[in-house]
Amino acid sequence: MRKRPPDLDGLAASTLQLPPGDWTTVLDCLCDRFPAVPRPAWLDRMARGRVLDDAGQWIGPDTPFNVGQEVHYFREVADEPRIPFEEVVLHADEHLLVADKPHFLPVTPSGAHVHETLLGRLIRRTGNPDLVPLHRIDRETAGLVLFSTNPQSRARYQALFRERRIRKQYEAMAPALPGLRFPCVRTSRIAAGEPFFRMQETQGPDNSETRIDVIDRGEPDWRYALEPVTGRKHQLRLHMAALGAPIANDRLYPSLDHRAAGDYSAPLQLLAKRLSFIDPLDGDPRSFCSGRQLPG
Repeated sequence: MRKRPPDLDGLAASTLQLPPGDWTTVLDCLCDRFPAVPRPAWLDRMARGRVLDDAGQWIGPDTPFNVGQEVHYFREVADEPRIPFEEVVLHADEHLLVADKPHFLPVTPSGAHVHETLLGRLIRRTGNPDLVPLHRIDRETAGLVLFSTNPQSRARYQALFRERRIRKQYEAMAPALPGLRFPCVRTSRIAAGEPFFRMQETQGPDNSETRIDVIDRGEPDWRYALEPVTGRKHQLRLHMAALGAPIANDRLYPSLDHRAAGDYSAPLQLLAKRLSFIDPLDGDPRSFCSGRQLPG
């Protein structure tokens, strides 16, 4: 059994299995496969030991190319800014860690966010490279994220989400919907839209369901309780926009808002407030609540 490379500063390595080609060195292959990363950047990573083979040995500029070889490398983003908001660990034991995530912090590396992620911060904080998120919430969404801390029990907790045996409750601030009777349920078919990072409702059998209620009828926005039965990408944001009440400060739905990177002035008013489930190991009920509050 192959041993994965150790995490580096809380960041797991990416892996490329070298494809057929006429390259002479691994470096030549990497440069062609990832044209957005200039050759000097690959040379710099190699010099710092951030490109490894299956045995954990450094790959250098002259390492010969071999079809099928697995190459492990650590992604980097030049001048990655620090996200100026802090997570809170609400609970940690030998099987689970529950984090209360701030707005704007991604759960895992993606795009321009490599080191500044909830996963990376928690690995650096706990020293546990086996941390794995059991579910995801959007970078723009604040609130609870459940992590597995132990590979031996991980599958038992992953099954909670796959089999819909965990209750996820959100709060959101959005325009009033006086014409609807609450509680209500929104169902639809959600599919990929344009551009690629947006979703859309389409014709066809329903594949998404959200239960919606009103907590407080304030001015100008109401506070809503949202409970996703399914877990489609951007489901809550899309369903609220489709009802005519887009979540406050949503920059994707119903239309694109090209806010500048690093603009933290208007966080999405969506909060993953509660997680409740029966623990699959001991049968005890467990419930966690975010300490964060949406204004209103």
